[in-house]
Amino acid sequence: MALSYEFSIGSVRAKENALFSKTDLEQLLGCKTTAELCQTLSDKGYGTVGAFDEMTKRHMDGVWEYLRRIAPDFGVFAPFLIQNDAHNFKVVLKGTMSARDYYTALLLTPCTVEHKLMIDAVEHRIMKDLPAWLQEPAAMAYDLLAHTGDARAADAVLDKAVMLEMLRQSEGFRSKFLKEYFRTEVFYHNIKIALRGARTGADRHYYKSAMPRFEGFDRDKIVQAALKGHDALVDMLSKLSDYGCKQAMEQYKSSPSAFEKFVDDRLMMLAKESCKRTSEGAEPLLGYYLGEEAQNKVLHIIYSGVKTGADTEIIRERLREIYG
Repeated sequence: MALSYEFSIGSVRAKENALFSKTDLEQLLGCKTTAELCQTLSDKGYGTVGAFDEMTKRHMDGVWEYLRRIAPDFGVFAPFLIQNDAHNFKVVLKGTMSARDYYTALLLTPCTVEHKLMIDAVEHRIMKDLPAWLQEPAAMAYDLLAHTGDARAADAVLDKAVMLEMLRQSEGFRSKFLKEYFRTEVFYHNIKIALRGARTGADRHYYKSAMPRFEGFDRDKIVQAALKGHDALVDMLSKLSDYGCKQAMEQYKSSPSAFEKFVDDRLMMLAKESCKRTSEGAEPLLGYYLGEEAQNKVLHIIYSGVKTGADTEIIRERLREIYG
């Protein structure tokens, strides 16, 4: 019998109760060692005690298995999964070019392209076996790395392709949330490229090869400002109201890490506002997934801080907004 969204939404609403609250995070912040942290996670139902990376991977694998089982249309997650496809192609391409055989351990799941197919496509240079959106960028990235050794340029081609495909796929679903979410993500992807490029003196060709166009984004205006230098770009972006850019730049002036946190928090707030308040369609499932991803990122921040002995207040300042 076909799954209904009514059933799936009821299921994820129950699952949301297991997501960590801010009170839970405070308890985790009190852990003095990584062993204590892992034990506390297990006590809270996160999984069997083990190495931290093993616990988080096992948990997220379980999240994806659950979503595959209960989602009426798992295809709604494809715009998120293709980011892993792009990552995997980069890993295989660089591993093949450098003749390193350990790169398979760096491949991510879940993805839409099987690892073997990705490896065969690169090793035999048969890009036609890849998804249509990836074929041309993959061939371009291959040639760039093979002939110039410019890994940054190769990555830029692939990153631009995946951003465009995320936008295209999100437009295909009856979800205003997905459209807004990915436009926000791509907007800040472009802003980060512009800021990095302005610091390093990138040329016009690089910006255009790395920054995707989309409706409502004035790429030419951003590029023109970036070519004038970092300060000119920051000044221009500080006056831009789109996607909360003005507030984001205030954080950037404080520190790049504060800027990154602002972007992550804005995306999470979009999910909380759109997905927690609806009881129909795919949004509740998407919100739960993004909640798990945000929790995973926060746990890694806490783990890193505990491992390095960072001050608790510093760790707390780095934490992202959570869904729970």
